[in-house]
Amino acid sequence: MMTKVREFPQGVEVASILGAGTIGASWTALFLASGLEVDVYDPSEQVEAFVRDYIEHAWPSLERLGLASRGNPDRVRFFKTPEEAVARAQFVQESVPERIEIKHELYQRIENKLHPQAVVASSASGLLVKEMQQGWKNPGRFILGHPFNPPHLIPLVELLANEKTEEGVLEWAEQFYAACGKTTIRVNKEVPGHVANRLQAALWREAIHLVVEGVASVEDVDKAVFAGPGLRWSVMGPHMLFNLGSGGHGLGVFCERFGPSFHRWWDDLGNPRLTPDVIAKLAAGVKVEENGRSFDDLAAERDRKIVEASRAMGQAESAVVESAAKKARLVTAR
Repeated sequence: MMTKVREFPQGVEVASILGAGTIGASWTALFLASGLEVDVYDPSEQVEAFVRDYIEHAWPSLERLGLASRGNPDRVRFFKTPEEAVARAQFVQESVPERIEIKHELYQRIENKLHPQAVVASSASGLLVKEMQQGWKNPGRFILGHPFNPPHLIPLVELLANEKTEEGVLEWAEQFYAACGKTTIRVNKEVPGHVANRLQAALWREAIHLVVEGVASVEDVDKAVFAGPGLRWSVMGPHMLFNLGSGGHGLGVFCERFGPSFHRWWDDLGNPRLTPDVIAKLAAGVKVEENGRSFDDLAAERDRKIVEASRAMGQAESAVVESAAKKARLVTAR
């Protein structure tokens, strides 16, 4: 989403990336675009070529989103050890593989090399913060900072801290991510998958069930999402949308009117499993939808549409703000 430039917390100039696969490379591009220097570590011998290529391809999208006004894609450095990569950083985004032993080993290596005020955020989607904290002697400045893929295009970051987190760290992280153009939410209670992954898992479960039961093809189920509720979900969440579906009477009235229908639908939802037969059916359906296009072509289409949707949302929000300001000026003039 196009966003106003916001300021980083005082003193933040360098971010570190630990783990530079697809997620880490995307974070690198975003942090560079936001005006930071970025120090990167990944054990792969091809990491520098991969990340630089990713940045090159991501940069035009970041410019179109208005997120690259302060950035320089060349302000990135690569290091052979994580200790070196975190030495200068005020913020560290960790995106190494989701195996708890790998994360614990990494945390033990970097803990004594960090700037005393550095905040470390993990991109983990499947591990719990309380599990990852066990790799630290003092986990006070370690939090969850879970993005949605690709991080340089999708605004959401899910933040989670707990009783072991130092006071003010979560607020500091909110300011940091906002300066990168991100939209943050706080996960108040730790559950597997956090918030957004659980929501998309619930939708996908029923999407699979509909295919397995022969209700619709893979292609048509996907169409039903992006040409139907998905369009509405891109601008507002389900609670507010159903509130607006009440005809002005409020969400309570909507629930009273449509509760029996939802109860019937919920009772009939499926509970499929990703067995070999189900996987084969889904994979075949996606191949039909590809229609001969390559993976790179499809990924480019996804990114282009995300950028244009975000730009449209940003323009719409600006129009709403300007309209409200105009009304306020008229009221004041009277």
